[in-house]
Amino acid sequence: MATTQKILELNAFDMNAAAGLDPASAGLVARRRATFGPTSMLFYKRPLNLVRGDGVWLYDADGTRYLDAYNNVPSVGHCNPRVVEAVSRQMATLNIHTRYLYDTVYTYAERLLATMPAEVSNIVFTCTGSESVDLALRIARNTTGGTGFIATENAYHGNTSAVTEISPSSASGEAPNPSIYLVPAPDTYRQSPDEVGRNLNAHVTRAIAGMQSKGIRFAGMIADSIFSSDGVYPGEPGFLAATVETVRAAGGLFIADEVQPGFGRTGGTMWGFERHGFVPDMIVMGKPMGNGYPIGGVAVKPELLAAFGAKSGYFNTFGGSPVASAAGLAVLEALEADKLQHNAQETGAYLLGRLKDVARNHPGVGDVRGAGLYLAVEFVSDPVLKTPDKDAAVKGVNALRDLNILIGTAGLHGNIWKIRPPLCFTREHADIFADGFAQVLAGRA
Repeated sequence: MATTQKILELNAFDMNAAAGLDPASAGLVARRRATFGPTSMLFYKRPLNLVRGDGVWLYDADGTRYLDAYNNVPSVGHCNPRVVEAVSRQMATLNIHTRYLYDTVYTYAERLLATMPAEVSNIVFTCTGSESVDLALRIARNTTGGTGFIATENAYHGNTSAVTEISPSSASGEAPNPSIYLVPAPDTYRQSPDEVGRNLNAHVTRAIAGMQSKGIRFAGMIADSIFSSDGVYPGEPGFLAATVETVRAAGGLFIADEVQPGFGRTGGTMWGFERHGFVPDMIVMGKPMGNGYPIGGVAVKPELLAAFGAKSGYFNTFGGSPVASAAGLAVLEALEADKLQHNAQETGAYLLGRLKDVARNHPGVGDVRGAGLYLAVEFVSDPVLKTPDKDAAVKGVNALRDLNILIGTAGLHGNIWKIRPPLCFTREHADIFADGFAQVLAGRA
């Protein structure tokens, strides 16, 4: 079995290999190493020097155009005109912290909360998804009195000190927190639909029991409903609901991380958790809600926020600032006006079908799966044993890059392609991607 891969190791450029690059790129790598130090990673064997974006396209310094099938942060498209105009107009008018009254902020809060279940009717704005998750953990600890949390074994939820503890895909050097219990993600490739939800619920039940046996009070569980960093496992709608009931029966809260599956990406619903028919206690958001402008948020049941507020305070200088709110409003307007959730459903289904057709009779492709415009291709060295094949996945990612198509990898073993383009990705773009996939599998890339 392949060794597990941390998030910074996936599809990473070897910073010591700059000698093989063109002089301009080699110079930039040298400057990056000198200023950023050893912790800053680049993608691909030949890193990209990007200078411009437009919709689903990214442009290199030499003018080469790349189809972006990876970046979910510009959710409604790179340099979306609505977002650019809204941010520019608001920046030219007022941008200040949130301890003054300003109607745009409340308009955005009202419109965003209107897309969520009625039970989740309060929101706290932050600047990043990491801050959002950090605050959600504080609220859960404060209101339950517990310290124990459950996350999946290769999850990524952010990079603050507290959030890194529930982000095993990035916490490679830190000592584990004994109050954090990790459970296997629902592997929809290696388990039957009936087993997926049952197995996850059993793992969570055992984790809660393990905490109780050690005197650790249970606070809650956090998961993103498509299990993105674990390998993209959308599964059949509804399989997560029983686990949420188990969490609540044990006195815990369920935190839905919607940074990646939210804002219409899964197609059939606005929010990923809606596919499973439950209402979270808290919903955390980040990057895509501002199309790249720094904004995050925690939508929360009001009784939980009231209990937290009675004991603690929270203030974020630029969380939900006028400019951030203008960006968020423009994203919601673009989603509606351009019918991007519907596009995610229709184009995602079309792309999924095309990828499955291309992969048919290729034993190195174990599984093709997805929901909306969040898809995965899993590579295996043995289709019977379903043995992860990281080398094939990484080689394929770089082969696609040479065909001017950008994606990334994911999963505990780094053997899974992660495909999550901006939501303005159309059938025309899906055909370009599928044709590139066919060339990679045929060895012509």
